[in-house]
Amino acid sequence: MNTANLQLEGLLLATAALFGELKRKGQLDSSQIEAALDRADQGASARATELSDANQEAIRFPIRFLRQALRDDAGPLDYSTIAADIGRSLDLRANRSPGK
Repeated sequence: MNTANLQLEGLLLATAALFGELKRKGQLDSSQIEAALDRADQGASARATELSDANQEAIRFPIRFLRQALRDDAGPLDYSTIAADIGRSLDLRANRSPGK
């Protein structure tokens, strides 16, 4: 595996843990965290026309990861499990699309 991928994995886990701690301490609530992730998603959407579908998904993956990791019922921070959940949700979404 590419070292950069491992570094991003660690960064996502650390960010999720920090957001979780801020939420537990009452510094940020779920709606504030969700609003911040919405802003990030909007930034990704702004580049959508210049990127392939795969690259758009790559940009959105960290946002989706943090959303999934910070869900109240998400359980422990396990990168492989969270990533697999995201993949399954994308598969479900693709199967429900009108063109399928």
